[in-house]
Amino acid sequence: MSQSQQQPALSKCPGCEEPPAAGDLFCGACGYDLSAVPARPGDRPTMAITVRPAAPEAAGAEAVRWPAAAETDSSDVPAPVHRPSDLPGTDSGGRPLAEQEQVQEQVQEPGTPGTPVGSWPVGSAPVGSAPVGSAPVGSAPVGSAPGPEPLGAPEPAAAAVRHDDRADPDAAEHSGDFALAAPDPRTAEHAAAAATAPTAGGKVCVACRSGRVDPDGYCENCGHAQPRERDHMEQELDTVAAVSDRGLRHHRNEDSFAVSSTALPDGSPAVVAIVCDGVSSASRPDEASAAAANAANESLLESLPRGTHPQQAMHEAILAASEAVNALAQEPAGAMEHDAHRHQNAPACTLVGAVMAGELLIVGWVGDSRVYWVPQDRSRPTARLTEDDSWAAQMVAAGLMNEAEAYADERAHAITGWLGADAYELEPHTAAFKPDRPGLVVVCTDGLWNYAESAEEMAAAVPADAQEHPLRGAQVLVGHALDGGGHDNVTVALLPFAVRPQGAGSACETV
Repeated sequence: MSQSQQQPALSKCPGCEEPPAAGDLFCGACGYDLSAVPARPGDRPTMAITVRPAAPEAAGAEAVRWPAAAETDSSDVPAPVHRPSDLPGTDSGGRPLAEQEQVQEQVQEPGTPGTPVGSWPVGSAPVGSAPVGSAPVGSAPVGSAPGPEPLGAPEPAAAAVRHDDRADPDAAEHSGDFALAAPDPRTAEHAAAAATAPTAGGKVCVACRSGRVDPDGYCENCGHAQPRERDHMEQELDTVAAVSDRGLRHHRNEDSFAVSSTALPDGSPAVVAIVCDGVSSASRPDEASAAAANAANESLLESLPRGTHPQQAMHEAILAASEAVNALAQEPAGAMEHDAHRHQNAPACTLVGAVMAGELLIVGWVGDSRVYWVPQDRSRPTARLTEDDSWAAQMVAAGLMNEAEAYADERAHAITGWLGADAYELEPHTAAFKPDRPGLVVVCTDGLWNYAESAEEMAAAVPADAQEHPLRGAQVLVGHALDGGGHDNVTVALLPFAVRPQGAGSACETV
């Protein structure tokens, strides 16, 4: 159906812009010939936006001619021109692309069908980017259509494609399978780690065993966060050993210990073991335990060589530890504002220690950490050498409950004595013993004795060779607590006590 040409209806006269009357051929105001207005252009059909332009029918169809690029930019500066040879780049193996001509020859298995080497489209991995006999990552499987053949490509080399790696790196060469074009991530990981291997004395990652640990505690090779140094600590001297572990439930280790040895004025040895347990409900318990253990140990190492009686030296060491913990509470005003979740009460911890000097065994404590005596002859009686500063111990001492009832109460482990600025009154306990037979001194926190509370249970948990191998014995005791549940931090120090038999009986003085 054809459409007749109609005169356009004008709203204004082109000459005077007055509105003409309907059907007028001349403007009534200025006499402008309205018939001189050009006719409306013919209608053009709208094309759907999904219709694509037809592709050239012949392969030799003329290509689109793009306009030439401007020789200068908007600042009248000549536009830079880059050629492919200006940016050589590197392949996936890190070699310059110029080297690919040297590795263009590929090893092939005769008679094995596969995708031709060198047939990859422009922009894919170059032939020189993989080991001899390998294909680029993401290559097509056998039988797929190869890409366009570049000029000067080598003869097709037959091989198959595989996506796993082999235990034997040479197997791919003889199996007819391609290896991965990119290096095995695990191999590359260790190769990179070897290039940045830590120098002597540097920390090595516990995960990959090859990367260097940065100051923030992360491996520069595999990125794993390293366990904190206090999560598990071990130390062994000739006559004492100690082990401390975070346990299985706590997010950090709030225990600490210090072991050392010195000499008395007469030249005889003196061995020291201090074990501290941070009070978890207090602020910074891990700092409190570390400060107390270090202060007590340093005090003993200073006073014992001067000839101070070991029991008096232990008393002074506990006072020094208390001062060190009290100092932690003296923070500048506003120091807590940066940690809104930090408890506001003073840092606090418990302390227990033992000193072997001459023929004496000196113990001292504040809190509920303990010292046990385990004779080398297990047929002889064992003993607990300390009394807890706890609610349960007070109930038993007052005769209000028996031991079984008191320790079954949920308030049993509430401590009544500790080191800290908010302690009611510091009452260091010390005791001197003179064993008449060899044995083992066990110094531990409640993280261990909760799983071996009585002296007999503790003796049963101590391995038979702990007297000769104290470090191994301490490791076994920590393992005993972890096997029992590891609900708390676990710390234990073992001091083998060797004496010449001098008859029956032993002296004991308690202060």
